[in-house]
Amino acid sequence: MNFDDAETPTDTRDPRWHVDHGRALVGTEPPGDPVPDGPWERACAVLRDYQFTAPNRLRGVFRPSDPLLGRDMLLEGRFGPMRFHLGVRVTGLVDETVDGRRVWGWTYETLHGHLEEGRLTYEVVKDLATGDVEFVIRAFSRPAHIPNPLFRLGFGLFGRAVQLEFYHRAGQRVRELVADAAAGRPLPQPLPGADGVTVAPQNGGRHWTDPFAVLVRHPGV
Repeated sequence: MNFDDAETPTDTRDPRWHVDHGRALVGTEPPGDPVPDGPWERACAVLRDYQFTAPNRLRGVFRPSDPLLGRDMLLEGRFGPMRFHLGVRVTGLVDETVDGRRVWGWTYETLHGHLEEGRLTYEVVKDLATGDVEFVIRAFSRPAHIPNPLFRLGFGLFGRAVQLEFYHRAGQRVRELVADAAAGRPLPQPLPGADGVTVAPQNGGRHWTDPFAVLVRHPGV
């Protein structure tokens, strides 16, 4: 990891960190336990397979055969002609019913070389009393040390806006995919190649601009 747990924020007013908590209603089903193949289960599948990112901004590369807990993922952040390769590791899972809510989700933390330092948690939460199903993001982050002054300036100018756009778009995408599944369209699936590695989301493969893009590996320290 590229940060020390001892430094993590204790409240949302910590000036050293961005502390975010976003939620989006992605479906509704009858009250009580999740319905088989209902919005809660479908949203969990979208999260598990990393199908909720906007591929023009971020895609993930991983081995779907690896256990989710402990899985290493290579994220490719896309910004203009730049492609930033950023490592993360899944460090936590939640699968519980607590305080009248059914919760499933996972957490990843940033690795050395990432543009940011921090932890991000994705969850699908069903209110067992109302039947509402929400996609929830909880995150704290701060810029990593970025040696390249051009990348440091660009991240300082645009990084926060891109980050908030990602949170917003992720909720929209989960809602859209859950609605598509309810209309009979299959959920996207991770499609590993011969080497067992997949690129997610499903439509996040190579783009015609990729051969001309500038690839930046480990932009942070």
